Amino acid sequence: MTEFEQGSVWLVGAGPGDPDLLTRKAERLLREASIVFFDALVGQGVLDLIPRDTRRVAVGKRSGRHSKDQKTIDALIVEAALAGERVVRLKGGDPTIFARAAEEMLACRVHGIPVRICPGITAASAAAADLGISLTLRGMARKLVFVTAHSRAGEALDLDWAGLADPQATLAIYMGKAAAKEVSARLIAAGMPGDTPVTLVENASLPQGRSLSTRLDLLPLAAGTGLGDGPALILVGQAVAGSREIGSRMPAEAGLVPAAL
Repeated sequence: MTEFEQGSVWLVGAGPGDPDLLTRKAERLLREASIVFFDALVGQGVLDLIPRDTRRVAVGKRSGRHSKDQKTIDALIVEAALAGERVVRLKGGDPTIFARAAEEMLACRVHGIPVRICPGITAASAAAADLGISLTLRGMARKLVFVTAHSRAGEALDLDWAGLADPQATLAIYMGKAAAKEVSARLIAAGMPGDTPVTLVENASLPQGRSLSTRLDLLPLAAGTGLGDGPALILVGQAVAGSREIGSRMPAEAGLVPAAL
């Protein structure tokens, strides 16, 4: 068991929201922390595991609504560690997947602060579990690609669309709801068939979670009309439907099919 020393930092993965999916190590670190900086997407059930006498600081960023910019977050973490706190930086999903972990680790290391990572379950894994599908499938999906569709305001997505249009891959597109129209158009232009199966999953792992099964050419309609304002993941590829056909609980359908998770 790694000791949680005063003046050190742990980047802890809070998982997709369900507190039962938190690792035992993450739960221990939350109990031992003296201060927790947490993101907007961390589930309330996870926050409830933090002892009442532990300081909590909300530093979340969501859909353009920033309570703190990244440099400020870095500075807060460093300041707390230099003051001798046991610091947990609690991040939704896994800290190493689209979570700005590199910047925070660098800020700590520049000041000689010990910093470590406690992994968490990422949204793509939680979504697949909710849907009862496999993200890879022998002979159909030999590659799994994680990509973020988040870009700066007014800027086009700078992605390798030709590479992403691989028919042997499953794409897990994070933060893709707002960019669904561009994602659909760019992938189709790069050669991916318009009838490629797509599933959108909102609030994966949580009781209010839901999904929409559709196809690539109908993705903008699904994203614009079929979901709420919760965090959503887009899964694209033949495995999304193929793994259902070999025994899952949710059959693939054409068009838009709302389904409670």
